[in-house]
Amino acid sequence: MPILILGGRGNLGSQLTKLFSVDYETVSLDREDFDATNFVILAAKIRGLKPELIINTVAYNAVDHCEDKDGYASAFKLNVNLPAALADLSLEIGAILIHYSSDYVFSGTDQKQSFSEDETPNPANKYGESKFQGEREITRRGGLGLGYYLIRTSKLFGPAGEGPSAKPSFFDIMLDLAQTKQELTVVNEELSCFTYTLDLAAATKRLWELEVPFGIYHLVNGGPVTWYEAAMELFRQKKIKVALRAVRSENLFRAARRPKFSILQNTKVHKLRNWKEALREYLETGKN
Repeated sequence: MPILILGGRGNLGSQLTKLFSVDYETVSLDREDFDATNFVILAAKIRGLKPELIINTVAYNAVDHCEDKDGYASAFKLNVNLPAALADLSLEIGAILIHYSSDYVFSGTDQKQSFSEDETPNPANKYGESKFQGEREITRRGGLGLGYYLIRTSKLFGPAGEGPSAKPSFFDIMLDLAQTKQELTVVNEELSCFTYTLDLAAATKRLWELEVPFGIYHLVNGGPVTWYEAAMELFRQKKIKVALRAVRSENLFRAARRPKFSILQNTKVHKLRNWKEALREYLETGKN
């Protein structure tokens, strides 16, 4: 029985595909291979494969576009309806489902900056709401016998995915901008944790192989940090001199409100290394 990875050429999916295919028969599908909103065709593919494990990395993550009607409709299809369909199919064929959610399901305050796995989400924007609704679809099926790992993570970075739609990470964007701009404006808010896709892929594999209890897990690299602080560390490690100007979120006039605090506490499994160490590895071995 194979392992099926959906979104397999994205930034995270590419790393999952490389890692799982070393030890297991792995089928990796991306948007060139299937329409994630055509559940009839998707169901036929999955029933034909009969995978023992389905890993879903597909998501709509255009945060600001989620605030308008059409954007939220797209987000609902991929962030809510798709996980629900995959959960139903997993129940039907007896597969385990791994699905990724976001720190944006939480919105903290000065008094409450971090969140454990069992705390109730309180999204600050429509994107976070769509991810929370997707979580509910999966946990609801958990009550019907679905075996699942629901993994919340945040601020992904790592090698670029193999697919044409893979997006650059924050660090790649900063490095590219530094080549042409004398000053960079960076938000010095939104305290949360970065996550290296190679570390996340390895931690995901461990969850399944060690057969830890099903449920919700937080997997992020250690050390909460703002975007501004992260940019400072990036240029320090790269020994690049660039002027950075710290701004507040409100100064950027974005459609969606971002949570100022959304630190994910990992209270259940082995913690990942500090994000600075992971960043150093990426800069030494990645495309930069």
